[in-house]
Formats: sequence, C-alpha cells, structure tokens
Amino acid sequence: MAKIKVTLAKGLSGRKPNQVKTVKALGLTKRNSSVVVEDTDMIKGMINTISHLVNVEEVSK
Repeated sequence: MAKIKVTLAKGLSGRKPNQVKTVKALGLTKRNSSVVVEDTDMIKGMINTISHLVNVEEVSK
C-alpha cells in the first residue's frame, strides 16, 4: 500500500465536532503537525471530511 503524509494546516477553533474528532482520530494534535498513514478507503474518507483543514502529500519510498 502507498503511504500519504497528512499535515494539519488550519486550527480547530470553531470547527464542527465531527471535524475535530476526525482530526484527532488521524493522530493530528496541533497546527502544522503531520502524520504518515496508509492510503486506504477509510483514511481517504476521513481526509475528505476535513479536506479544507489539511494538506495531503504522497510519500515516496
């Protein structure tokens, strides 16, 4: 499986509760924090929910 790097670009202040929970479930805590995750359908759905808050990059091996 491919891996992707997800970086939280915007803060969570004033966001809907489901968006905050999705960010926390991905392992992102503060602004500009990053996490490398597997590129699965579940992760893509989570990223789609918070696409306006994060930057996504493909990680090459």
